[in-house]
Amino acid sequence: MTHKAGFVNIIGNPNVGKSTLMNAFVGERLSIITSKAQTTRHRILGIVNGDDFQILFSDTPGIIKPAYQLQESMMDFVKSAFEDADILIYMVEIGEKDLKDEIFFNKITNFKIPVLLLINKIDKSTQEDVEQSVIHWKSKVPKALILPISALTNFNVQTVFDKIIELLPESPAFYPKDQLTDKPERFFVNESIREKILMHYKKEIPYAVEINTEEFFEDEKIIKIRAVIMVERDSQKGIIIGHKGKSLKRVGTEARKDLEKFFDKKIFLELYVKVNKNWRSNSKQLKRFGYK
Repeated sequence: MTHKAGFVNIIGNPNVGKSTLMNAFVGERLSIITSKAQTTRHRILGIVNGDDFQILFSDTPGIIKPAYQLQESMMDFVKSAFEDADILIYMVEIGEKDLKDEIFFNKITNFKIPVLLLINKIDKSTQEDVEQSVIHWKSKVPKALILPISALTNFNVQTVFDKIIELLPESPAFYPKDQLTDKPERFFVNESIREKILMHYKKEIPYAVEINTEEFFEDEKIIKIRAVIMVERDSQKGIIIGHKGKSLKRVGTEARKDLEKFFDKKIFLELYVKVNKNWRSNSKQLKRFGYK
């Protein structure tokens, strides 16, 4: 029996549903999801195994024009997705007409490997709009296989999955068959906390935040975690903590509940807030947080 394996990398503008799609493929909540742009900052690998295949899905940051070093590093993750892809998923949503970066778009139209162009969120649209969107994208990316989907409702997701298996190259597995991702446990702790901050804080606050899990101690019954929320200014620290610590407590409570589901174990979570001035534009700090 032949074995297939390969990298299937998902790219697109912010908030088109890339993370929702990968989580649907993997069957686990590896990528955090919020309504805010730039929710995904890293390239996150989700591994799906079968007896005769291994698919290495990559969720990537939404494509933007970088304004500071953190965003430049995020776009480096997108560039790397072009370099090792065996299949590229270019994801758009109904009503979208262009990718926000012309250089990336030119790469897609001239790609030598298979490109699946997925038109997402069709559950929020009419049949006529879907048909018009298919016609539009066929003219822009004629070599791509175009499929309308709804990642949220799982419409056509299995069809896409079956097509991916069909297109995968013959190869041995890249990772052990019981492995779900290439990220360590601390990464998912950081992301769970950051998701709650994206959900509950407004304006610049969520984008000025980074999480560092300083301690992760696991025994049979409980995981004890100590994590630091980094902000850029003292005023942001006050906002994160909130009146009498109520805002920080809410973040901790909600993150703890999600982490207990993820790890299937009781969690004790301690959160602290520290000022780390201008970390988003500091190469040394970005490297420390895994962006370089």
